[in-house]
Amino acid sequence: MARRGKSRGVPRRWLLRLAALAVLFAIAFAAWLWWDMRSWRPDPGLYPEQGALVPAGVGEVRFATLKAVGAQFVYLSLAVEDRETEAPGGFADRFVQARAARLRVGVVLHFNPCLGADAQSGVFAQMVPREADVLPPAIGLDATGENCAPKVSDAAVESELMTLINQIETHAGKPVILKLSSRFQDRHNTATTLARDLWLARDRARPDYAGRPWLLWSANGARVTEASEEPVEWVVVQK
Repeated sequence: MARRGKSRGVPRRWLLRLAALAVLFAIAFAAWLWWDMRSWRPDPGLYPEQGALVPAGVGEVRFATLKAVGAQFVYLSLAVEDRETEAPGGFADRFVQARAARLRVGVVLHFNPCLGADAQSGVFAQMVPREADVLPPAIGLDATGENCAPKVSDAAVESELMTLINQIETHAGKPVILKLSSRFQDRHNTATTLARDLWLARDRARPDYAGRPWLLWSANGARVTEASEEPVEWVVVQK
């Protein structure tokens, strides 16, 4: 009887050990994936044209270094709040520095659904030169307007967005690219209603939430490089 009890205990101990090993493996794999994603970018053989989106407020950016680690172009973030950003390292300085590093430069204007189109396009026209070598402008679509005060309807958000698109395209002389988040797409079905090139985002895996082909893909939302103290968003172009 004692032997039978002991024999039943052996498999139980092995099951506990296997479970512990599985947990350790999962933790190790998650740690490896986190570390690998810090510097990961898609294969340049599959995506030969690659670049970065530099968020506002990331401190000093060494654009020549960004080019050296594989960027051929850079998009700079712009929001209404940046109208007053004239301090060293602000949007205007970064635009000049990126050009000096011989990077092709574009601008992402982050759409604020709580503000009218006129205020936002005014910032874009003030801050972004109307020149042929500037990349097509992008409009970042993430916030859905749920937290606006006073509240705005989905129809009003969509109407202001269409007005903003027309105003930005008039200034730039080029069609805009819609940098579309999955939540904005879920709310407004923008990829279906607006016939513009798309810029989608999903770490490591090709995005498919728009239901149609995309032009730009943010493949790593926080790539760590020697170009800055903080991560940048790594972007590739669809062939």
